[in-house]
Amino acid sequence: MSLEEIGRAAEFLLVEDNPGDVRLTKEALTESKVKNNLNVVGDGEEAMAFLKRQGKYAEAPRPDVILLDLNLPKKNGREVLEEIKADPSLKRIPVVIITSSEAEQDVLKTYDLHVNCYVNKPVDLEQFIKVVQSIETFWLTIVKLPSEIA
Repeated sequence: MSLEEIGRAAEFLLVEDNPGDVRLTKEALTESKVKNNLNVVGDGEEAMAFLKRQGKYAEAPRPDVILLDLNLPKKNGREVLEEIKADPSLKRIPVVIITSSEAEQDVLKTYDLHVNCYVNKPVDLEQFIKVVQSIETFWLTIVKLPSEIA
């Protein structure tokens, strides 16, 4: 059953330290046809606190999809991805790397860590919005996601 069928908004967690990219992602998701909530954290340590519902994130919603930048302060995206995929309560949440890195070793390393997909951030504003909307469409209307209790 899709999120639209049960009337629940899709929950996104964006882990991004660039305010411009946060703004563009918010804009892209606001224009979306799918009802959604975007939660944003600015570094890897905050991301793990959010996902584990620690401290100020005790009431945080479980994300349906995580949009994760690789180059983050405190704990980088690879470390966050590794922790997510090693945690039985988090490992089924789809993680989409969305980064400016085109380095082949980054692509290989993240797939070795079981990322669900790797997307390069377009430099062009319109392309960036299209990419975010495509990610949302794919993960929320095409793919069947596991429920939290699965």
